[in-house]
Amino acid sequence: MKSVALKWIAGLLMVAGFSAWGSSWTPVRTDNPRDTMKTFMTAMNDYAEGVRNQDEQLRARIQDAIRCFAPAPNTGLKGERDKEAAAIALKETIDRVIVVDFDRIPEAPEGDRWRLKDTEIVLKPITQGERSGEWLITYDTWSRASHFFRIVKDDPYLEGTGKGAMYSQPLVEKMVPPWSKEEILGLQKWQWLGMLAALILGFVVKFFSEMLLDLLRNLSFVSKIPWKENLILASEKPLGLILATVFWYVSLIFLEVSGLPFTLFNGVIQVVLGGSLIWGAYRTIAVGREYFSFRASLTESTLDDQLVPFVEKTLKVLVVILGVLMVLQNMGINVLSLLAGLGLGGLAFALAAKDTAANLFGSIMILVDRPFKVGDWVVVGEVEGTVEEIGFRSTRVRTFYNSLISVPNSMMVTATIDNMGMRQYRRVTQKLGLTYDTPPEKLEAFVEGVKEILRTHENTRKDYFHVVFSGYMDSSLEILVYFFVEAEDWTEELLAKEEIFLKILKLAKEVSVEFAFPTRTVHVESGSEVSPLA
Repeated sequence: MKSVALKWIAGLLMVAGFSAWGSSWTPVRTDNPRDTMKTFMTAMNDYAEGVRNQDEQLRARIQDAIRCFAPAPNTGLKGERDKEAAAIALKETIDRVIVVDFDRIPEAPEGDRWRLKDTEIVLKPITQGERSGEWLITYDTWSRASHFFRIVKDDPYLEGTGKGAMYSQPLVEKMVPPWSKEEILGLQKWQWLGMLAALILGFVVKFFSEMLLDLLRNLSFVSKIPWKENLILASEKPLGLILATVFWYVSLIFLEVSGLPFTLFNGVIQVVLGGSLIWGAYRTIAVGREYFSFRASLTESTLDDQLVPFVEKTLKVLVVILGVLMVLQNMGINVLSLLAGLGLGGLAFALAAKDTAANLFGSIMILVDRPFKVGDWVVVGEVEGTVEEIGFRSTRVRTFYNSLISVPNSMMVTATIDNMGMRQYRRVTQKLGLTYDTPPEKLEAFVEGVKEILRTHENTRKDYFHVVFSGYMDSSLEILVYFFVEAEDWTEELLAKEEIFLKILKLAKEVSVEFAFPTRTVHVESGSEVSPLA
């Protein structure tokens, strides 16, 4: 008997526990005007109770009340802070104007709108979107909630209501004189004056922050390290503007700016803040490129020399894209929904960006496969010159007549590239002509002397060269000089050839042979005299 009683008690406790757990969650019902108003009023009463008792769970019920609001035409027009303020103002207004009798609110009203008696509070059904079919408080209603509240805020609460939503007048508003509480363009005078003062103080903050950074830059332990000085110089102006915009945003919150003025000023602040961050990141990336380019110049590998400018351009593109998306997101615009809603526009953009993507992958393949590097002499189709820069979209080639040609990286990947700069040896073919009166002994001595020059020169290929008496030309005895020069670039090749040719010239003087040049001997045959004409 005792065990049965214990089981009954345990069962009752479990039921009580499940009941208690279940009552902590109240579903948001907005199927008709009665459900919507009941949900809103009940949620706001719970919120007021949570504020009084410092119960965070009940205070969170204001989110259920906000779900009774129709979405704003543009998601960037109203943030969560505005919606919470509107819910409080709307509850304070209703409890001063009417005692809501839920039984008298229709479940199936006639027409496509319903208005709360003696108020301008209107509910309408949503006809499209994920909340289609729900009856919600219109945007025109809840966006004007603060205006409604200012009209009736001096009226007492009606008996039988929830006594408002624990609205507390801001401390600043309590301190300002009565004349400054007059409303102009959606804000009171003291708020406009406060924003003007905040604007001026923001520029003061900007000035002092830039001055402090300038002092820091001139300190000895910073000025001795160029990249640190450049980093401070690059971030000086953007950081000052960032601090100013943060100060302006905090001022909007402190001054209790709301509604359309808050939306407009906050939008401007977000754009300026985003632009400042992009500007600062751009300048910081440029300083980073200088630093890493210097470090790359100290290494033997050339890959890092090509990688630094490519990474710089990639980071700059990412900074702009992410900066714009951040600004849109901070303004309350759902970026993912915006991108998904592009539809055919997104498809057209993707098609337009096809070549850009091909060039991007081409630049990656160039860096990975390394068919050439900066400074190489290349021949790509009809383009010939020295590679000057491997960029994000194209490779720049400086031609030998000093023009600059940009070749798309997608074409560089598919084209046949003749990299003259990757040659281990540079071939040299030279024909020398000696005069016909050169004795055979001197000719042989000259040929052997040229061979010795090629054997002893530090930049020639020793295992493969030819110096031979190759034939009888019209004006000379021709000697073919065929050899290879080991050189890193064209400049080294020219210097090596110059040294060898000067030695050959000196050898010719030592051996006493002369170089021939095209000559022609004219023989005039003497004949019988021509008799004069009669």
